[in-house]
Amino acid sequence: MGRYILKRLVSAVPVLLGITVIVFAIMAMIPGDPATAILGSYATPENVEKLNRDLGLDKPAVQRYFIWLWNMAQGDFGRSFSLNRPVLDEVLDRFGATLVLAGTAFVLCSVLGVAAGVVSAARQYGLADKAITFAVLLGISIPSFFLGMMMILIFAVELRWFPASGMWPIYGDRTVLVLMKHLAMPALALAVVATGVVARLSRSAMLEVLRQDYIRTARAKGVPERGVIWRHALRAAMVSILPVLGIQAGFVLSGAVYIEMVFQWPGVGRMLVDAILKRDILLVQGGVVLVAACYVMFNIVVDVAQSLLDPRIKT
Repeated sequence: MGRYILKRLVSAVPVLLGITVIVFAIMAMIPGDPATAILGSYATPENVEKLNRDLGLDKPAVQRYFIWLWNMAQGDFGRSFSLNRPVLDEVLDRFGATLVLAGTAFVLCSVLGVAAGVVSAARQYGLADKAITFAVLLGISIPSFFLGMMMILIFAVELRWFPASGMWPIYGDRTVLVLMKHLAMPALALAVVATGVVARLSRSAMLEVLRQDYIRTARAKGVPERGVIWRHALRAAMVSILPVLGIQAGFVLSGAVYIEMVFQWPGVGRMLVDAILKRDILLVQGGVVLVAACYVMFNIVVDVAQSLLDPRIKT
């Protein structure tokens, strides 16, 4: 197992390098002069030249990339000019809020999606199967940001059941219950599409497993149907479901960007949007790289968990 984990970690290195190249190239191709955008009304030729020199923007793009990469390898992601603080500190402060939102959405889509898929497969062509299929298709068809706005209109403005925005109230206690009230709508809006995808693929994986000979043998031996479904079939189906969960983890992490904007959630996604508008290049690059690194590491964890369920994967 240790050798397999090391192999996966080594294979992640070129992926992360590729991400850094793409992020740096995209930011370098954005039209306009960052120094001019930063200085605004103070953008005289002398000031622009001095700021470009201070930020290292007067150097060739290839040289700037390797300087940035070398600094990151040493833990220095640069300094945000708009916030006047280290990029790494700002991203880590914001990442906690994003992790709460994306983590809750991922747990919801995993539990609800797998449970819906199992029930749908166990009651194939029955009323439960048709109802779940209809709900799944409806959930997949609704964009998360639109669902979020409708939830704010109905549950926050009209019914006043939940707060409309933010992670904490401006005034008042910061308890777990208060956090859950603020978290309910954005997490659910973010999880709906992923839940539908997980449910559909879980149903397909379960139907394939339920047709296997050893399932028929278990039933012939008198194993209760509930035990056949949840103890035998689901474990075998998880080998196919786990990669789907890994993909949906990336979906909820990236989807947190626009959900954070809709609900004014103080996470990395909202930070990146603000940084792009202010042309804070180092903050954008550092934030994207750290989020991408988290996604890559989560996929490695998923691959390891999949190999534990199916030892044939360790090749």
